[in-house]
Order: sequence, then C-alpha cells, then structure tokens
Amino acid sequence: MGSAIEMPSLCASAAEKTQGTVSYVAFDLETTGLRPSSDRILEIGAVRVEDGEVTGTYETLVDHALPIPERITELTGITEEMTAGAPDIREAVEGFLRFSGDAVLLGHNIQFDYGFMKRNVLNLRILQAAGEEAGNRPADSYSYERMGLDTLTIARTVLPQLKSKSLDKLADWYQIPLEHHHRAMDDALTAARLFERLREEFARKYPALFEPVPLQSQVRRENPITSSQKAYLRELIKYHRIESAVKIDLLTKNEASRMIDGIILHYGKIGSRP
Repeated sequence: MGSAIEMPSLCASAAEKTQGTVSYVAFDLETTGLRPSSDRILEIGAVRVEDGEVTGTYETLVDHALPIPERITELTGITEEMTAGAPDIREAVEGFLRFSGDAVLLGHNIQFDYGFMKRNVLNLRILQAAGEEAGNRPADSYSYERMGLDTLTIARTVLPQLKSKSLDKLADWYQIPLEHHHRAMDDALTAARLFERLREEFARKYPALFEPVPLQSQVRRENPITSSQKAYLRELIKYHRIESAVKIDLLTKNEASRMIDGIILHYGKIGSRP
C-alpha cells in the first residue's frame, strides 16, 4: 500500500524543533463542482507522510448520485463509466477516515477539500473515530474537527514573486513531477512533495507557517431523501419517460426537492403530459 517518493529525509528530533510536524496525511478530492452544499465527491487520494517518507496511500473513485458535468470530465478525465461500480460515498469516506485517523491534514487550498469531507462526514453520521458504531447518538454529537497545513497559504507568503500559486505552477517552479493534474492521488502526492520543499527552504525563516492550525469549515448536516420523495421522484421520471442516471437513494432531501422542482418546471406535474 505504501510507496516511496523522492522527498528530503528529515530527522524528527531536529526537524520538530525548527520545522513543525513531520507526520501528516496529504489529501485531495476531485468533485463535481465547487459547492459542498450541492456538489459531490468523485475521487479521494491521500498519502501518509512520516519523517519525509510516504508510509501509506489511500485512493478510490466514488460512485455518486448525480451525473458528472461534461466540464468536470474534460478537466479530470473521470467518466461515468469509471465511477460505475466504485465504492459509494459512505464506503469511500469511511475508508479515508480509517486511513487518516486523527492525523494532521495537508493540502493545497485545504479548506476546499476539508469542507467537502466535513460535510460528507456529518451527512453520513460518521464519528471521528472511523469504524466506531454510530448507535443512537443525536445528530449534534457528530463532528469532524482536524488540524491542518495549507501549501497554498505557505506559498503566498514565501513566494510573492510568483504570479500564480496554483499547484501545477508551483510544481513547475520546484521541478516536481505532476503527471495527472486534477486527479486526486497525483495532486495529493504533489502537495506532499511541495510541502517538503517549502519546509526545507523556508521553515527556519517562517516557522509559524509550518505549524498546523485548526481547520475551519461551517457546514450543516443535511437529511437524506425521504420515502415520499423517492416514490414521487420515481413516478415523475416514469410518467414523463425521462432517461436518468441519477441514483435516487443517495440524494439528500434538498437535492431531491431541487430535482423534483426542476422536472415539474420543465415537464409539468403528473397528469399534465400532453
């Protein structure tokens, strides 16, 4: 599962005093869009780094509920056929939580990925301790609070001369190989390599930048689709003879409402078909 990548070899006893944490999980998500409240996770990629060495990896596509927008397929190369039969979101997220545990999380613009992950953790009622049974705890007992490091934040401070601080541009600057930009595992590995290069070069001058901070993301847990919504949505689709690849059982209550409203707006209610 683990694999070696070219990173500076760090001595924990010396590095911890001057360069912050030496253990973290770098991760990246590919999603159907930019809004955690309405878009879905397509792919998760993560690498565990200890003392500058990769000691484990986690990678999965996600069989999601909604069609992949064409622009996202063009950007990532991820197609409907690739995600068909992949783990559903619960299995994929639980796998990530088991892999990452309570480790410090690292990413490039990590607030984006953390926001998506936190929303899904809360929505699926998964406890911080992955694998622990949820039982009958109230919804407000579920949480996903983590410490994090952001290579974008670091780069904005230490490399002001660079016009772009995007991951691919920073990889070019440091001659870090990035074969498949906008694929989760490649971007997670690149973020880890980038962090090690930045730390090697700037941690002594800017030690605070390389210390993990609490990640902040205000998300509200959403309720799953109701039984009545499932039944009515299936009736609408059947009545109007709509071809749909949407996985109705995986929709949230709000997503189902938007889909029902969209069908009625475009096709009319049941009984209104010409």
